[in-house]
Formats: sequence, structure tokens, C-alpha cells
Amino acid sequence: MNTIEQAAKRLEQLRRAGVPLLQEEPAAPPSEIAPSPGAEDSSAVAADTDPQRAAPTQADPATQVATSPAAAAPETSSQGERRSREVTLDLLRMQRAGLLVPGQPRSQLEEEFRIIKRPLLENVRHEGPMRPNRANLIMVTSAVAGEGKTQTSLNLAISIAMELDHTVLLVEADVLRPSALARVGVQASHGLLDLLETPQTQLPDVLLRTNIPKLTLLPAGTASSRSTELLASDAMDNLLSELASKYPDRIIIFDTPPLLSTTESRVLASHMGQVVLVTEANNTPVSLVKQAYATVENHPVVLGLLNKYRGPKGSTAYGYYAP
Repeated sequence: MNTIEQAAKRLEQLRRAGVPLLQEEPAAPPSEIAPSPGAEDSSAVAADTDPQRAAPTQADPATQVATSPAAAAPETSSQGERRSREVTLDLLRMQRAGLLVPGQPRSQLEEEFRIIKRPLLENVRHEGPMRPNRANLIMVTSAVAGEGKTQTSLNLAISIAMELDHTVLLVEADVLRPSALARVGVQASHGLLDLLETPQTQLPDVLLRTNIPKLTLLPAGTASSRSTELLASDAMDNLLSELASKYPDRIIIFDTPPLLSTTESRVLASHMGQVVLVTEANNTPVSLVKQAYATVENHPVVLGLLNKYRGPKGSTAYGYYAP
């Protein structure tokens, strides 16, 4: 057998053994091999079974929570309840403006408001001789503008917030000239009047939680030419009933307009449990003070507060008296 015959025989043996020969097409690279029907790619299986890398399915609870509108909305709690927005009061600004700031060293102002708030709280707890209905609704007003009613409202609210057994809601009810929130460095566009005029507005939408524990704010809201009618409406009475009864430990302070300048305060007084009438010492004419008291003479509880009183030593102080 010659050399050519031996080579041909050897090639035939290799072909039968399945050895690829040079003249045949090379096998396709692994990336071009199509998987057989029903076969799974090993790398895909590994990724699906890796708990750190596996993509969550549509039924994955974690995915549902992340994409849920309720979870994304900050005003809604995990229980589905709407929560009020939180704001930060400018404590330094408040201190400079003569307002009480919790945590500061004991001061004369703090002591004076301890005296002022005590009979009010006794009435709330029905510990005094007077037991008015809705005693936790306290209106702060004055005869005319500029006597210090807003300053008194803020300090009274902050002082009561320092109590162990009470929380406080300060309502900016001077809807014609609101200034309480500006004094503590807070701005808000919606509030009390929006609650009364827009049925879709709910209380948590306009309440403002603050960085002073136990103190919440309710702004005056959008100005309205019908403010007197809104404050005298059934919606206002329903709101006051809700505020008075929803939280037994809550005291609601209303900073209201002067009695002799507008009709809003006279309307509000008929809904309140207690009235605090602020008078600026040595400035407000006695005739105006008498007129102011006459407008609320039928109210069961009216407490007078003499503001900016200068004692024998010339120190500026709050003086309290009950008419």
C-alpha cells in the first residue's frame, strides 16, 4: 500500500471516529448556539436565585409599598391617616421679640404667665367655681388694636404647652390682620377660612405641627370678604365642637380681632368657653374698656389682663386681675 492509500485510509478512520477535519466548517462559537426548546440559561437561573440580585416580582410587597401613592405622600401616615405638616419656629426670633421659649432660664415673664394660665386651666378641669361649656376654647381679644392681644395669645399658648397634662392649638382667628405666625417665623397660605369655605379641605391639611412639643398652629387662611359670615356659620360651630371634644387634653387658644373694631370677635365670643380681654395699661381710655366689656357681658367667663403695666420699680410686667 503506497503512501497515498495509507493517508486516505487514515482520514476515513478519523472521519468515522468523529474527529473534525480541516475541510469541514468549524463549530459555531458558544454565543451563537441557540438553546434548545425548554432549556434554561445557567447564568439567568443563577441571577434569579440570588437573593441580593433577584428582581422583585409584581407581587413583591416591597415593590408595592415603594410605588404606592399613600406611602409616597408625606401627609399620610402608615395607618392611612392624614397627617399635618411640620414647621420649625424661629426660636431666636421669638426670644428677641419677647416671646416665651421653652428650655430658657426661669424668667419673670414665665412666672407671670404661670399666674395668668392657672384660673383658665382650673376652669377647664372644672376645679373652680365657674364650669363653662367648652371651657377649653379660650378667646384672647382686646378693646382696640395695639394692646398686645397677639403677643399674649402666643405666650399663653407656649406657657400652656409647657404643662405636663395639656397640649395646645393656637388658632390665628384674627382673619383680617393675622400676625401670630409671622412673629414666630412661619408662613402658610391655607387655614381656618379655607376649612369653612371649602368642604374638601380637612383639618390635617391646614394644621401645622411645630418644633415646640405639644404646640400646634392653625393659620388664618385665605382672606375672604365673607369672613364674618363664615365665622358665624354652622361649619364654624361644627369645627369648634370637633376641636373642643376630639382631644380632652387639648386647650385651643384663639387670637381674635379687637372687640370694638370688627364684628368677628363678637361672633366668636358666643362660641367660646372663656374670654381673656387684654387692656394696655395707662393707654387705653377707660370708656373704650367699658365698651369692650359690655360687648361680652353676657359671656359666663371673662378674665381681664392688664398688659404693659409698670410697677413701682419701673419694670415692664404683665399684671393680671379678674373683673
